[in-house]
Amino acid sequence: MSMNKYLDVSPEVAGALAAGKPVVALESTIISHGMPYPQNVETALAVENIIRENGAVPATIAVIGGRLKAGCTKEEVEYLGRTGTAVTKASRRDLAMLCARGQDGATTVTTTMIIAHMAGIKVFATGGIGGVHRGAETTMDISADLEELAHTPVMVVCAGAKSILDLGLTLEYLETHGVPVLGYGTKELPAFYTRHSGFAVDYQVDTPEELAAAFKASLELGFEGGMLVTNPIPEEYSMDPKVINAAIDEALAQAKASGIHGKETTPFLLAKVKELTGGDSLDSNIQLVFNNARLAAQTAACLAK
Repeated sequence: MSMNKYLDVSPEVAGALAAGKPVVALESTIISHGMPYPQNVETALAVENIIRENGAVPATIAVIGGRLKAGCTKEEVEYLGRTGTAVTKASRRDLAMLCARGQDGATTVTTTMIIAHMAGIKVFATGGIGGVHRGAETTMDISADLEELAHTPVMVVCAGAKSILDLGLTLEYLETHGVPVLGYGTKELPAFYTRHSGFAVDYQVDTPEELAAAFKASLELGFEGGMLVTNPIPEEYSMDPKVINAAIDEALAQAKASGIHGKETTPFLLAKVKELTGGDSLDSNIQLVFNNARLAAQTAACLAK
């Protein structure tokens, strides 16, 4: 475990790692940018509880006052939730500046993976990953999450990628970079709010034991990259693909008309989709995060054995 001079590992997380107990990393962009206060804080703490109930220790990751935090206190989670979008959404390119300036950052999939790996945490649960944006052949708008998955050996459990993205190109990009995409109990890439996308994953895996064995083999082979586990949203919370896709198409048209691009794109699209679906998308979002936290904790427990 490399102890970086900018890294603070909470006593609970440090103790668990030293004892070889399972730990699951959690991101903080979902707290600051993902949902409104106080739902964001309630959800974050509920996710931590689900991880504990499934036998692992949660480590919510963030940057606070220029310190990389592996394991946030309740007060820190509350602070991120209250401060909301005023907190910098921190990708890899932002970390050095935030540390140098002593500023705060909410971690994306990318930066959560970086800090988790620094701390020695192997499994990370999130909502969805970023990917290749629609129209990327002209805009080159590709999430840094995909590049991080290629280089950082952390297993990421998600509900697939949001269908605001180009899912086919996202899978192509991951394949080019050698990132295995596993479907939990499915041969098909889940599309975040819905269980189906029409695109095939690399492998179907049916138990946490199998997931742990696959990641253990990857680590023992000395591969530098991570592994992506796509866990479909539970059936009862899955949204009607027609409804969600119509909302996404409308949101994309509005984003284009308003000249929104770069890192503003995803928050804008998600807010629009939430507005257009009457808040159903937020409920679905919360449930799929809970579902991913359960699977990540069970997998981390198997990995620790």
